[in-house]
Amino acid sequence: MAVLDEATLNNWFTYHPPDTEDLPKFLAIREAGLALAKVIVENTPASADQTAAVRKIREAVMTANAAIACGGV
Repeated sequence: MAVLDEATLNNWFTYHPPDTEDLPKFLAIREAGLALAKVIVENTPASADQTAAVRKIREAVMTANAAIACGGV
């Protein structure tokens, strides 16, 4: 677990442009998230729970991308 010191906070709240080696990682995560979201939408009734499930996938994708961008800190 990251220590919430000034360096960690600065890292978390700084824009990190993707470098070439990270682009395939971001793409793989987004594609997997989209695939799961489609399966959920196709197999569950439209409802608040369906929306919440897709929102949580979106949050997971964003958090995973942040892990890459921030270098695991």
